[in-house]
Parts: sequence; C-alpha cells; structure tokens
Amino acid sequence: MVSSEQQNSIYGIKISTVSAGYVSGHNTIQELTAMDLAMKLHYLRFVYYFKAPTFDGFTILKIKETMFNWLNHAYIPCGRLRRADSGRSCIKCNDGGVRIIEAKCRLSLDEWLESGNDSRHKLLVPNQVLGPDLAFSPLVLIQLTDFKCGGKSVGMSWAHVLGDAFSAVGFINLWAQVIAGHYPAQPLTKPQQQNHTFDFQNPSPDPLSTKRVGPVGDLWSTSNNSKMEPFSFYLSPSELTRLQAQISGEKADEQIPVFECICVVIWQCLAKVKDGPGPKVVTICRNDLKTRDNGIITNERQTIGLVKTDISVGKQTPTELGSLLMNKVDDERLKIEESMARDDALPDFLIYGANLTFVDLSDAPFYNMEARGQKPVYVNCFIDNIADEGVVLVLPTPNGCSEGRIVSLTLPENQVAKLKSVLKEDWCIA
Repeated sequence: MVSSEQQNSIYGIKISTVSAGYVSGHNTIQELTAMDLAMKLHYLRFVYYFKAPTFDGFTILKIKETMFNWLNHAYIPCGRLRRADSGRSCIKCNDGGVRIIEAKCRLSLDEWLESGNDSRHKLLVPNQVLGPDLAFSPLVLIQLTDFKCGGKSVGMSWAHVLGDAFSAVGFINLWAQVIAGHYPAQPLTKPQQQNHTFDFQNPSPDPLSTKRVGPVGDLWSTSNNSKMEPFSFYLSPSELTRLQAQISGEKADEQIPVFECICVVIWQCLAKVKDGPGPKVVTICRNDLKTRDNGIITNERQTIGLVKTDISVGKQTPTELGSLLMNKVDDERLKIEESMARDDALPDFLIYGANLTFVDLSDAPFYNMEARGQKPVYVNCFIDNIADEGVVLVLPTPNGCSEGRIVSLTLPENQVAKLKSVLKEDWCIA
C-alpha cells in the first residue's frame, strides 16, 4: 500500500497533449488483429528513473519539441479508437496525440528509490484506462516527474491493444533516439494481418489461458475479486547459479534455464501458500525475438503458452516442474484467435492473471533508452487490469550491474506475506 507521505509528496500536476509536429496519420484506419483485441483490457505501465544532470536545463518546451519530432515517426500510438460498422474496434490515425502529465515530488530521487514499497511506482505513471469515451481516450500517456534536488522519472502508460511490452519499449526508445538526433527511415507500423481458417462446425471451448469477462462495453476495465499487491525482489548471479544447480540436479543432462527456474520457485511456493495441490495450470508469456522486426508494434510476437499438470505441484520435484516448463508448453495464440473469430460480438478476455502468469521480459531493452548521454538508473514495469491469479514479471537489472534478475509480482494481498515467508524458508530468497 502507498504511504500517505508518498501520496502527498506528488504535487503541481499539469496536463497537456502533444502530437506529431506535422500531419502524419492522414486519418487512415489501422485495423486491429484478433490478438490485439484479445489483449485490449490490459495496460503496460513503465517508470524510468534518471539521475541529474540528465534533464538539467532541458525545459518542458524543449522536451515537447523533441516529442513533436518523435511522434512524427509514431503516428499509430497517437490515434484514437473508433468502431467500424461491424462493431469491431480500430484505430483512426488522426494525430490525436499523447497525453502529458507534469508533476513534482517533494522527496529526492534517492529517498524515493530507497523505499521498499513497490506501490510507490504507481504514483509516477498515469493509471487511466480506455473509455468510456473511447473516441477521446489517448492510447499512450506520459508523466514527467521532477524530484527534489534533481532527477526525473518518465512514466509511460501503454494500452496493450497497441502491442506487447517489446513494442512499448521500442516506442519510447525511439524518443531517446530522436533526442540524440537519430531518425528512423520509416515510421512505426503494425504488421499485415494473417488470416487463418477455422472450423466452426466443431466449436472449441474458450482457451484455458483466458478468462471471459464483461461485456465491458466502452469502458475497457474490470475489477478484481481480491485486492492486488505488488512486490519485487532481486536475484544475484550467484543466487541464480544456486537455483539452477538445485533445480536442474547434479546429474542433469541439460541445465534448466534461468527463467524456468524462477517459474519453478514461485509456482511451488504459491502451491504451499495455498495449502493445496497448487495451481495446476500456469500461463507462460515470452517473445519470439528471432521473428521481431525493428519499427513494428504488434501483439503477434508474444507467445501465450499453457503448462498443465495432473499431479499436485507440491508432490513434484523442482526438476520435474522445470522439465515440464521447458518441454510441455502449448502455445494458445491460434486458439485465442479462433475464439475471437467465432464470436461475432468479440468476447472480452483477460489473459494476464487468468492463470498464474509468468512473463519473460529479461531480454527487453529497457536500459537502451539513453537520454542526453545518460541511461536510467532503474526501470520499473508492471501490468494493470489483470485477473486474480496474479502475474510474475522477470526483468533485467540496470546496465552496469551484475547479470541478475528482478522478479516483480502482483498477487492477491492475502498471499504476499505468506509467499515472502516461504521464499525465505524454502529457497533462502529474501
């Protein structure tokens, strides 16, 4: 929970809108894929922390001037949602712009970062959702917060309907390139839609990786049955090596990768927290980096994998779970697309948190964002509007730090304290 001191420390809010410096969208219509619409209820939030003197002397007018140039090359995220005659949502590229929030913080950057409360990051990034006036809702919002004694945070809210986390990071990294005077040859685009043929004579049930909600109408938001709480912890390289050795086993033919080892730890600990067989189905979200192209924003490159077990999680060894996570992942993207195509009303789904969901962002280039020669000292990322089973993000550490991992979790509040205790007792993770 955010402390009252932290809540009261944010003041001086100013709101404006920035769009491309010249007409760029030309009012074209950008169609949305089935996967875009399946992810529409989720929101990615990022907070980039920069120490002084990164933005010293860089006035808001100069910042907005760089944004005018930036958004010339990124007109799709500047658009606004519309509904076609069929009722299907699309983006009108009308240069509606990106919403900008300016704010100040009474605490210094060091004081802010030293707090162990993960909820504090939410104060530095806009928390708006799309709707109920969809035609006027910006798809991207950015909050610029000045800390006492220097330092600035750049918080970005990105509607997942635009694309996945790698798409969002590519979008904001483009701003850093423009600040440095480097302009892309082509604007950001979305890939051409791939049309799949489905057999609707034998309809399948909704994929296990989804939770059907709503219908939500023109307010793209849902509510949780449980109060959700974020927390995170750092795993050093030596801790990761220890976990790999414990989980892979001394005589293993192949070493279980770091991401899968982290999944094993959290999965088994939550099974113990719930004092039962544990979640027998989990969702694994990863990006296929080999098929990603620069300058593309899309939801098509993130796999949504399902891992199932018929055996109680607590009765399986870490090695068995690790092997399951490596070798028995069923990619459900086509099943999700079939469900979207089968239902003329276009179902409203939650994917993150429908099952306990692990998202591998360890290769996301968060720290490639270089502003005026300086990189962020820390980047926080979380996903909003998730279902009740919770989400676990595996994130990189800041550049220059050792090759560890940051694990960021959002779970029902009543599970957090117990999970921390089990992590410490069973795996020596504090």
